[in-house]
Amino acid sequence: MTTPSRLPEPYGPSSGANLADILERVLDKGIVIAGDIRINLLDIELLTVKLRLIVASVDKAKEMGIDWWESDPALSSRARRDELARENAELRERLARLEELEQGTGRTRGRTHPKEAS
Repeated sequence: MTTPSRLPEPYGPSSGANLADILERVLDKGIVIAGDIRINLLDIELLTVKLRLIVASVDKAKEMGIDWWESDPALSSRARRDELARENAELRERLARLEELEQGTGRTRGRTHPKEAS
């Protein structure tokens, strides 16, 4: 009976490195990949695409000063709550200013305020 042959180890049989070890090293140290794509026609630049990619653990990214996901409402529930609270406060302020303007012009005379009607 024949046994299937094993696939060769990527770093040699004695290195003992596997995908988890490599991933742990990359996340611990971080890796940056950068590149630019430029499309020119007759020495006129038509399009430039700049690509930047950082692969690192969250701790390593914070160590490098990268923490944009904490203030992005699409990625952070705390940022979403903060944004909603700020928007709510802004709307309340605008409503108060409108009510002051309305009272100052005397347009509320003879009308029942919505809170008084209920």
